[in-house]
Amino acid sequence: MWCWRLTGLFNVPCRLSRSTSHRSAWLPGCGKIFSAAAARWHHTAPESLKCAWQLHGDHLELRYANTLMRFDFVWLRDHCRSASCYNTKTNQRSLDTASVDLGIKPKAVRVDETTLFLTWPDGHVTRYGLEWLVKNSYEGQKQQVMHPRILWNAEIYRQAQIPSVDCRSFLETDEGLKEFLQNFLLYGIAFVENVPPTKEDTEILAERISLIRETIYGRMWYFTSDFSRGDTAYTKLALDRHTDTTYFQEPCGIQVFHCLKHEGTGGRTLLVDGFYAAEQVLQKAPDQFELLSKVPLKHEYVENVGGCHNHMIGVGPVLNVYPWNNELYLIRYNNYDRAVINTVPYDVVHRWYTAHRTLTTELRRPENELWVKLKPGKALFIDNWRVLHGREAFTGYRQLCGCYLTRDDVLNTARLLGLQA
Repeated sequence: MWCWRLTGLFNVPCRLSRSTSHRSAWLPGCGKIFSAAAARWHHTAPESLKCAWQLHGDHLELRYANTLMRFDFVWLRDHCRSASCYNTKTNQRSLDTASVDLGIKPKAVRVDETTLFLTWPDGHVTRYGLEWLVKNSYEGQKQQVMHPRILWNAEIYRQAQIPSVDCRSFLETDEGLKEFLQNFLLYGIAFVENVPPTKEDTEILAERISLIRETIYGRMWYFTSDFSRGDTAYTKLALDRHTDTTYFQEPCGIQVFHCLKHEGTGGRTLLVDGFYAAEQVLQKAPDQFELLSKVPLKHEYVENVGGCHNHMIGVGPVLNVYPWNNELYLIRYNNYDRAVINTVPYDVVHRWYTAHRTLTTELRRPENELWVKLKPGKALFIDNWRVLHGREAFTGYRQLCGCYLTRDDVLNTARLLGLQA
């Protein structure tokens, strides 16, 4: 996985640290005087090492569920979930963070089998469930995946035998919608069958899970080879694998394709799991993975065709990762639209080209290519932040319709159905 995890449990000896002359504080429930600087591990029960804690000059150290966590005192005061600090009806913070003393320290600390209690200098008491702290600590987040996924090449995907969801089930039942979204979240692509081959019915389908994102291409678009737009996609030529709208500051999250008609040959759609390819780079050349995640690039779209005049520029690295666990969440790969590389010095450029070649090699491996023939009635949803798409050349008249969806709304729909997204 692209998540670099903690590789072992923390084994911290339970012993008294070197004594100091710092001020002590009474700890309710512990029955002893405790020096904040002379760090002694305290356990919730003498016979159990399930939970232990100690105070330091600027933070609390807590060991629970095989995780060693460190919490800044300001963080502990800021995240208080008491009625005066947090509105449980709106799930929003009421406490003014800027009012918290940056030098604040708890007056007393107590931990039982399930809860951490902190008493502050003004007498306010904060309570945290230990499970909540594990889930929401930095150390806990490093061990978690934000978005569970199944990485795939063509053979892995075929063997999984992911079923398409029937249009009626998708539109009319939560079960059908949930099955579709689970497939989409895990694999980055999902199909809906038996869709009436019209733009209007495709629009109804898309609106089931999200608001439609209107762009320079409109809201719902027809897609033919009439070169009506200044884009290679509006031709009969083959298209290499790529992600769309890399020239947007925030590339579109989801793309919907529905082939309404094709009277000719060719035109198969190519799909490649960009995260699978990136994982191969991470395993074989982690330094190159890191370079691809840090070097910012410009992508550009310049159009002057008919009444369409646009000049779009998007900036970002090829691989975008969450910094706390190195989990990949977005790939921005489009050799057609990549602009001049002028954002890094010369001695980095060559190393970037080497890393880019390594990733491209993985993306172009035949075993990673999933080819599908789109046909009327079968709609395809693509995670444009993960899965690259392309097309073989075709003959004859070929008409597609589709749209872009707002990623936030798709993930929101999934969460409301109980899925991790």
